[in-house]
Amino acid sequence: MDHQSDQYHIDAILAGDIDAYAILIERYQNFIYTLVIRMVRNHEIAEEIAQDTFIKAYLSLAGFEGKSKFSSWLYTIAYRKSLDYLKAKKRQATPVDIDSDLTAHIIEDVKNAFQLLEDKERKEIIKNAILKLSEMEASLITLFYFEEKDIKEISSITGMSPSNIKVKLHRSRKKLYTLLKSYHVSENRIPNERAI
Repeated sequence: MDHQSDQYHIDAILAGDIDAYAILIERYQNFIYTLVIRMVRNHEIAEEIAQDTFIKAYLSLAGFEGKSKFSSWLYTIAYRKSLDYLKAKKRQATPVDIDSDLTAHIIEDVKNAFQLLEDKERKEIIKNAILKLSEMEASLITLFYFEEKDIKEISSITGMSPSNIKVKLHRSRKKLYTLLKSYHVSENRIPNERAI
């Protein structure tokens, strides 16, 4: 496994070592694809946008100033390309009708229920629940929880204000927990308080 910094590889590429770019692609291809697929909801399109992201990043690498992390810069390219695709398709996100009155107790029940599931099954359920969110909600959840980007980085990637991101992330999280809770209720998998 390669432990050199992104900047090390960027410097090598800019010095003429084109093969060094393969290391950056390998390092970030799964993250980029995950972000894109949760926005565009189409595997072929997601693969195409991910490839376009890496091509654009390569062609623009000399302009990368290092003011943000390379990963954030890459996510910004992927995010904008995904938005461009969605705008071109004029695709409307289908909002999920969800009761916004969630309590910390319900959220804790969901967390506890998930601990009882096999890891693979849990990941599949979470993935399916995220795909029921709007493209914007899915991208925010992905960036914050799966890519572990902070609010400032997400703001840089999406162009939204930090306060707007916090509000949207809060709402998205509520929707996701409600979707997960409804899955467990329908499957009779949520344990009662005494069983936890």
